[in-house]
Amino acid sequence: MKLYIQNETKIEFDEKLLEQIAKNYTNKDIEILIINDDKMRELNKTTRGIDKSTDVLSFPLEDLPHTPLGSMAINADMVIKTAVEFGHSIGHEFALMFIHSLLHLLGYDHEKDKGEMREMEEEIIKNFNLPKSLIQRVEE
Repeated sequence: MKLYIQNETKIEFDEKLLEQIAKNYTNKDIEILIINDDKMRELNKTTRGIDKSTDVLSFPLEDLPHTPLGSMAINADMVIKTAVEFGHSIGHEFALMFIHSLLHLLGYDHEKDKGEMREMEEEIIKNFNLPKSLIQRVEE
């Protein structure tokens, strides 16, 4: 399992933490694109037809031998904004968004499931001693 990271921003995060998290749930490689708010809006419009920015986008690949699990895009501007808003570190917020996107790559969908993704997020967060997740904050 390897993370292929293309960071188009100046945001800093703990790559080793992301690797530790991912290794617990997959042995497949993951591509990570870290972009600003404007590029995320453009990507969201191009891929989903939604003309607004978002925090993460996940693009799972078909489960074939020797293929990556998929690709994710993380919005660095939103990571920083949300970390400040909730009073925790940028690194922790980045890890939360990574976890959220990883679960989507693994096939979870909080918009359609019966709480399975939320439960899995909570388990990972607890195991890695991180603050509340995206889903947990939305439910409050």
